[in-house]
Amino acid sequence: MTQTLSHDAQRLADIAFEAGIVILRHYEAEAVEMREKSDASPVTAADEEAEAVILTELRAHWHGVPVVAEEEVAAGRGGVSGAHFFLVDPLDGTKEFINRNGEFTVNIAEIVDGTPVKGVVYAPALGRMWLGDGANGAFELTLEARTPPDLAKARRIEARAAPADGLVAVASRSHRDPATEEYLKTFPVKDFRAAGSSLKFCLVAAGEADIYPRLGTTMEWDTAAGHAVLLSAGGSVTTVDGGAFPYGKPGFKNPHFVARGKA
Repeated sequence: MTQTLSHDAQRLADIAFEAGIVILRHYEAEAVEMREKSDASPVTAADEEAEAVILTELRAHWHGVPVVAEEEVAAGRGGVSGAHFFLVDPLDGTKEFINRNGEFTVNIAEIVDGTPVKGVVYAPALGRMWLGDGANGAFELTLEARTPPDLAKARRIEARAAPADGLVAVASRSHRDPATEEYLKTFPVKDFRAAGSSLKFCLVAAGEADIYPRLGTTMEWDTAAGHAVLLSAGGSVTTVDGGAFPYGKPGFKNPHFVARGKA
C-alpha cells in the first residue's frame, strides 16, 4: 500500500540503511574492534564508520543544517545546535552489538524548535525500520537483507490508549535498575518486555507496549529518533513529573523521562 511519506523521510530512511550496511559488515566479522571512551562507555569501529556515512549524507542533502552526532561530540568536535538541527546516534545499543543479540539501531532525528519532527530508527540485524514523519504519521517497514527501503511497502503504526486490564511496560535490557522497578510499581502493569536501544520507543509507537520509563542517564541522541517515531504515532515523551522534554539542551543531557502511548 502506498503511503504518503515525505521526500525527506525517504532520504533519512536511505541514509540509515547505508549506515546499517557498514554496521552489518562489522557485526558479521569474527571479532569486534572495541575501545572505551573517556566516559568508560564502549565504542567500536562500526560506530565511527557508520557515523561518517551519516554525516556525509546529511551535510550533502541539508546544506548548512547543524548535525550533533555522538562520536563527534565524544571526540570534542561539533556539538553546536540551533533552532533546526539533526541528532545522530550511529549505533545505539553498542552493548547489544557487542553481545550480538541484534537489538541495536541506527538513530537519526530532525529537530525543529526543540521538537523531533522526523526520525528513523533502523535495526539492521533484525531487518526492521521505523519512521516518524510528523503529521504524515509513523510507519514500520520490514527490509530484506541488503535491499534498500521501499517506503511504498511501509505499514502505518499507531500508539494505543492504555488498556483497561493493565499496561505492558518496556525497559532496557542492559540498564534496568531498582529506581525504574519502583517507579513501575505505581502503575497497573500486567506484563513486562525487555528490549535494547531505541527499540523501546518503537514498541510503544506500534501499540505493542504502553509505557517506557527511563530513570537513568541518557543523551539527546539516544532518544530523539525514537521520540520522533512515537510522537508521530500519537504517543508522548515527558519528564517523569509530566513536564516538556525539549531538545538542544546545554550538554545534550536528558532528564529522567517516561514514554507513553495515547492519553
